Amino acid sequence: MSHHILTAVAWPYANGPRHIGHVSGFGVPSDIFSRYQRMAGNKVLMVSGTDEHGTPIQVQADKEGVTARELADRYNRVIAEDLRGLGLSYDLFTRTTTANHYAVVQEIFKGLYDNGYIFPRTTMGAISPSTGRTLPDRYIEGTCPICHFDGARGDQCDNCGNQLDPIQLINPVSRINGETPVFVETEHFMLDLPAFAEVLGSWLQSKQGEWRPNVLKFALNLLGDLQPRAMSRDLDWGVPIPLDGWRDQPNKRLYVWFDAVIGYLSASVEWARRSGDPDAWRQWWQNPDARGYYFMGKDNIVFHAEIWPALLFGYNGQGARDGRPGSLGELSLPSEVVSSEFLTMEGRKFSSSRQVVIYVRDFLARYDADALRYYIAVAGPETQDTDFTWSEFLNRNNGELVAAWGNLVNRSISMAAKNFGAIPEAGDLTDADRAMLERSRAAFPRVAAEFERSRFKNATNEAFDVIREANKYLAEQEPWKRKDDPERVKSILHVALQVVDDAKTLLTPVLPASSDKVHAMLGGEGAWSGMPEIQEVEDLDEPGRSYPIITGSYDGAARWESTPIRAGVPLAPPTPLFSKLDPKIVDEELARLGG
Repeated sequence: MSHHILTAVAWPYANGPRHIGHVSGFGVPSDIFSRYQRMAGNKVLMVSGTDEHGTPIQVQADKEGVTARELADRYNRVIAEDLRGLGLSYDLFTRTTTANHYAVVQEIFKGLYDNGYIFPRTTMGAISPSTGRTLPDRYIEGTCPICHFDGARGDQCDNCGNQLDPIQLINPVSRINGETPVFVETEHFMLDLPAFAEVLGSWLQSKQGEWRPNVLKFALNLLGDLQPRAMSRDLDWGVPIPLDGWRDQPNKRLYVWFDAVIGYLSASVEWARRSGDPDAWRQWWQNPDARGYYFMGKDNIVFHAEIWPALLFGYNGQGARDGRPGSLGELSLPSEVVSSEFLTMEGRKFSSSRQVVIYVRDFLARYDADALRYYIAVAGPETQDTDFTWSEFLNRNNGELVAAWGNLVNRSISMAAKNFGAIPEAGDLTDADRAMLERSRAAFPRVAAEFERSRFKNATNEAFDVIREANKYLAEQEPWKRKDDPERVKSILHVALQVVDDAKTLLTPVLPASSDKVHAMLGGEGAWSGMPEIQEVEDLDEPGRSYPIITGSYDGAARWESTPIRAGVPLAPPTPLFSKLDPKIVDEELARLGG
């Protein structure tokens, strides 16, 4: 039975290019999951875009001497090109500065306001003494008043996970210029988080055994100290507040994190409108059988496991104040929040300012996209912080992608092409032949179970176990020594090629581009696994304004099953599947890092 699967991918912030640490958390895992689900026959809607509001965009624009919109336009395009280069199969990758997004965000705000879950309150806001501008919470650091961690942000302490207000910090300073902020009275709209304590608690408890333990534990720990949270900011760059007396105020906008999480819904609506069926999004948001999976790094858990569900509960009228759904109707909550941990680099935290970084674009200019995808799948921060090292990347590429998988593909197809010119027909099979074929077929449900649970490391390692056994099978059968028994050689190579075809399928979610190459090498016709493309489109509600989106047709031949290969299909000598890397790259890359 086919299901509707929403893959909601964290929105990369458009104040600069993204590095490999970013895509290890939100990008590659979400694409692996989506590609598997499509192969399994499910109807996937994978959406995201660039997050373009908030003070950090304005701060960076000021540094570069451009407007906030000009900065967002530039990095929206850079990020879209990089994610396309990684093969991320978005149905729609858009942006938060569209008129469609503004309308959906304002509708959610009005629904929450009408139901009594958003209310105005006079608070203390942080101001820069030298510029007079409001300082965003995240740009203020100090000592946490709860756990006394030195380096807590003004909105949250990453050490204890508690929500904070900047005025609570001990010895607060501006991250922009180090000055001590001045706190002044300002009026803002607050989300009544305590009104959702009971419904959030019941909902999270129902996820026991389903979510990654690190995510659920973190989310449950947040419930003990829920406080009203500001959902607006003193800023002129963002979504206007849709209430009389507020919408025309030049320096009041909705909080960037309020509008960013609503992007999952607005992107779905935009996708539907562009598809020709404006209501198509409802199949993923209002169908009781649909499931929604949200992918991000662990620093965003609070927004996806607490803030976003609270917004949905409130819009649906399901908090302590009750209420009724807004004009969009009742909306589905996340089925799972799939959060990864952090990736460090050569033992250091990623830092653009300290040049401890490699941007996606620079990586793809020198190395294969599938090689990075593979590294993230098998050695990424799936359930714990992990360290990217160039030596491990070299060893994974040369020892696993080249020596194991590439070698199996190359020698199996080479021998068959050289000796028979086509996929040979199998004759009588031995116990060893049957055991190898059964081992390959048996991997499908096991690998599928791991992909279903977003356990990408386990899934990929299981697929590679099949590859290693196939290489062992060939080494033991030694078809190159059986020139006097061509019928036996045919059977051995038929078995080997069947396993190559199976392994290609098992690895497609992780290695889509190279799997497409194997499909072609085995005589397959047409596209195997669709790849994304960038299209220039016009804003649906703002004629004359255009921007790039990532989209694509992913209805290739790829299906999650072992398909018998056809004897007689012509074979040509294969080309290398992956490039072997010179060990000197380790020293070269470390030199670039200054290490």
